[in-house]
Amino acid sequence: MNKELPNRKVIRLKNFDYSRRGAYFITICTKDRRNILSTVVGEGSPLPRLSCYGKIVDVWIQKISEKYREIFVDSYIIMPNHIHLLLSVSNDGGRGDPSPTVNAAMGWLKYQVTKELNKMRGTAGEKIFQRSFFDHIVRNRDDYNEIYKYISENPIRWKCDKFYSEE
Repeated sequence: MNKELPNRKVIRLKNFDYSRRGAYFITICTKDRRNILSTVVGEGSPLPRLSCYGKIVDVWIQKISEKYREIFVDSYIIMPNHIHLLLSVSNDGGRGDPSPTVNAAMGWLKYQVTKELNKMRGTAGEKIFQRSFFDHIVRNRDDYNEIYKYISENPIRWKCDKFYSEE
């Protein structure tokens, strides 16, 4: 039975070198947008309260710069069903070991979290995150500042967020 698969939309900027110096806004969603990473709590200035899964994500996000010396996490937030990161790459397109690309770092992050969560839950091969991730190449200082603010204010807007769900 030869069933044709739908064509996936290409979400990376064609011919762009994601190891190039610059800043990148990344969004990673959980599989099926399940609310497993945190709960947004509090009135006025709510904050995410990390679940045990979210705490594991937090640990691995903080290790990105240890693994990839040219990639720095400037800001991040772990929401119930997605993660926002603002990354800076200090590399000028050279190749290190390991290769300091945004794609490599996000693949590594998702792999490490998935491996640890599956071990903790006694499951094997269960997906934690959706395939791939959304990225936005930061254009200038104003764009950077707007994204930084968006990340810090994300919990305040949680109930109006496009990723919001009560489940």
